Parts: sequence; structure tokens; C-alpha cells
Amino acid sequence: MNEYTIASVVGVVAVVVVEMAWLRTGIFRTATYWVAYGIILFFQVLVDGWLTKLSAPIVLYNSDELSDIRVPFDIPVEDYLFGFALVTLPIILWERAGRRRAGADGAASGRGGTQPSRPR
Repeated sequence: MNEYTIASVVGVVAVVVVEMAWLRTGIFRTATYWVAYGIILFFQVLVDGWLTKLSAPIVLYNSDELSDIRVPFDIPVEDYLFGFALVTLPIILWERAGRRRAGADGAASGRGGTQPSRPR
């Protein structure tokens, strides 16, 4: 393996470990995340395919640093891996920050959490 491939795999593993072992937001179990990621992936394929097509590349990679696996439109597989990490980590952190904020707001109002108060 080479440097770019190793770094992209480490990025994916690190993000998955952060989610599964530490933050545990549960986003990988939600349809919302996967639909959003699918939309992002669609546009990534369009743009990255245009930028990296071997027939007229705009972005050039050092072939010694890639795995040379390219799918579809000549996109290096490492770009998908980095893209996953680049998109997923901020979503996880945003989700976690939102939950902490909701918990703090609930505690400050005397409700002790994010459950809405019920009329008595």
C-alpha cells in the first residue's frame, strides 16, 4: 500500500471508531444520514469524475501514491474514502453538539433533559 491509500483507509477507520466507540450518535442507523450521503456521493461522482478523468485530467495524482483502483469515470477509490471521512465526521460532531446543547437547555430549564414538559 502507498501513502495516500493508507491515509484514506485510516481516515475512514478513525471516523467509524469515533462514532461507534466514543460519540455514539447512531447516525449510521438513520435513513436521513444515508440519503444525505447518497446525495453528496452523487455530486462527488459528477465533480470528481470531471476533475480526474484520465482522458483530460484537471487534477493529477502521483500514481506511485494511489492504489490505481478507479471507479466510475476514472475516480480514484481513495477519493471516496476521504470523501466519506470528510463528510461524516462533521455530521457526527454536529449531531453530538446538538444533543449536548439540547441536554444543557433542558437542564437549565429544570426539565432535566430533552423531553418536552407535559401539561398537568
